[in-house]
Amino acid sequence: MTQSERLNYLVRSFIEDSEHYKNMEVPADTEGKRTLLRSLMNIRMPKAMDEEILKVQDEYLQERAREVGVVPAIEIPTVAELGSKAEKGDQIAIWQGDITRIGADAIVNAANSQMLGCFVPMHTCIDNCIHTFAGVQLRAECENKMRALRKKYGREYEQPTAVPMITSGYNLPAKHVIHVVGPIVYGRLTTKLERQLGDCYRNTLKLCDEYELTSVAFCCISTGVFLFPNERASSIAVEEVTSYLRETGSRIKVIFNVFKNEDLDLYRKQLELE
Repeated sequence: MTQSERLNYLVRSFIEDSEHYKNMEVPADTEGKRTLLRSLMNIRMPKAMDEEILKVQDEYLQERAREVGVVPAIEIPTVAELGSKAEKGDQIAIWQGDITRIGADAIVNAANSQMLGCFVPMHTCIDNCIHTFAGVQLRAECENKMRALRKKYGREYEQPTAVPMITSGYNLPAKHVIHVVGPIVYGRLTTKLERQLGDCYRNTLKLCDEYELTSVAFCCISTGVFLFPNERASSIAVEEVTSYLRETGSRIKVIFNVFKNEDLDLYRKQLELE
């Protein structure tokens, strides 16, 4: 199949798979079809899907990844290579762009406590993007893990703040996704919230070392809709990562992935790249 044929096949298949949109009209243009496909993937509940459809989905998403370009973690320069004298600068990097392009051992997803991804069609949050370009298998794996946890801890179980969960990366360039729930700031920023954000970074790095991962890309956890102030979030992230690397002797490469220019400037300042 060509990529165009895969797209047409997947749009038809996901429409037929849906309970409420079986009579939806398919747009004629490629971008419209891509938007429709992503939207149908976003709203799809975790459940089994025909293996042939999954095979075509995987081929489509992997080709899309090649089209936009994979950024290998090993090729992202450390801040030390860029002239920084920051502690552990030989293991820390900053990269601005779409985290789903990074070919690391793991990328970090800013998840919600349900751990099932974002169900809002075409939402621009990182949770939505990661689940979209990993494929529908990611939500299914998260559901299986949460079902097992509910069996152990009770039907009302939700993933606690700062407790990471690791899954496969499926069709992402990253081998794994580490999902972590960051603290939400309701009003005043407190020391408890600051401690929880620090634990997100430290606990994720511990998990990486348990799995013997060599590289991890962190998103800006809890900023944006979780309302953690960007400047304080960046300082906590750098402090926790640096202290973890110093205290444990871990050799993992840590990439701070940023999207906004504001966050790029903040991380450059924290890591002495001004």
